[in-house]
Amino acid sequence: MSKLGRKRSQKKARLVRLGQREIETLGLRQRFWSDLYHRCMTVSWPVFFGSAASLFVALNAVFGFLYSLGHEPIANAAQNGPLAYFYFSIETLATVGYGDMHPQTNYGHLIATIEIFTGMSFLAVMTGLIFARFSRPRARFVFASNPVIARHEGRQTLMIRIANARHDMISRATAQLWIVRVERTKEGEQLRRLHELKLDRNEHPIFVLSWNLFHVIDEDSPLHGLKASDLAESDALLVLNVGGVDASSAQQLHARHIYDWGDIRWQHRYRDITSVSPQGRLLLDYTKFHDTVPE
Repeated sequence: MSKLGRKRSQKKARLVRLGQREIETLGLRQRFWSDLYHRCMTVSWPVFFGSAASLFVALNAVFGFLYSLGHEPIANAAQNGPLAYFYFSIETLATVGYGDMHPQTNYGHLIATIEIFTGMSFLAVMTGLIFARFSRPRARFVFASNPVIARHEGRQTLMIRIANARHDMISRATAQLWIVRVERTKEGEQLRRLHELKLDRNEHPIFVLSWNLFHVIDEDSPLHGLKASDLAESDALLVLNVGGVDASSAQQLHARHIYDWGDIRWQHRYRDITSVSPQGRLLLDYTKFHDTVPE
């Protein structure tokens, strides 16, 4: 192996999750600071607040150390040891100012000025990030664990069941279904291509409860004449995108779900989740939402 090849093989692969599938990528440099906002918006809440707390402690430790380099820059701090400078930094960064400690030299005022500016910037950034994370619209759509293929209205049909877990009104709801698979060109090159699977009804005026999506597998369908082995050979994926407007917040919602070819249940249909309650009302049993039965 050449030196260049060895160097490339030593690079750390990046793990990308596509649905339930994990894919490794090489060659794209992911600098930590180049996409910091996206990282802050996509990490979990515990990681977000843990990172913010660590940064807060680190900033105060740095400024506490800078205060300690001066000659008694803070009044009433020297007799309490180096930890007093750390506590004074917390008061300054938080703009609390209890009054028992304050800068008393030009050096102390200089470091305090720098820290106040840093604290104002830190507070503005954290406020913006927290507001963005809380205000970001999130859809609570439930996707059936397995797509099914069975006869519907006398025709072979791919079916996917979804539900609105909030049970609020989603107006102008739309759905798009795609199949992504590996194909070969006439020149023998291997490409991953996308084909839209047209839905029998891709719009829902008031998506409140559940919604069954149907793709008829006719002569015009990319699935026409294919078997499970064909989908396995082409490493196929089903990508379902659902969106709409939340009537309560007037925000646009989006959700996506990816199915592997192995998730498809052939010659199965979904178990009926509707019944009548003892009070005579329509009852939807979501404990059966993911259940399928042989055709």
